[in-house]
Amino acid sequence: MDIKDIQNLIKFVSKAEVAEVSIKQEDIEIKIKTLHGQSSKTVDVQQVYVPQLQAPAPVVNAPQVPVSTEEAAPVAEENNNYITVKSPMIGTFYRAAGPGKEPFVQVGDTIAEGKVLCIVEAMKLFNEIEAEVSGKIVKILVDDATPVEYDQPLFLVDPS
Repeated sequence: MDIKDIQNLIKFVSKAEVAEVSIKQEDIEIKIKTLHGQSSKTVDVQQVYVPQLQAPAPVVNAPQVPVSTEEAAPVAEENNNYITVKSPMIGTFYRAAGPGKEPFVQVGDTIAEGKVLCIVEAMKLFNEIEAEVSGKIVKILVDDATPVEYDQPLFLVDPS
């Protein structure tokens, strides 16, 4: 079977309003499918993952405010004294055991090792995050019911 015979076969099948024809000859196999007899056209779709490239943030010439080094230094020194409690997993951060319930900890609360600080939901599992140090909660760094990443800071604790 040569190329002209194949082209003639395709024309014949399309005019005959046949849905599918299959021909086998020695070492050649030909299958011709048409859309005749179908109520709608079907299209094969292949999904391709294309990673998003992060565009650099636009540069905005904002007015510069002079910052005295005397004010900035104590803030940096204070943060060095605090211990950062970080998320051990990716998930959703919750401050309380459920809606309308009291948060596990508030700013100013004194905590002991093993006290539950929050819950991180990952794949429908609610994981209690416990304190690894004793101290006082200085700052809560994440809003309730927001996504958190692995190793993202959640709390600042003053161990003294």
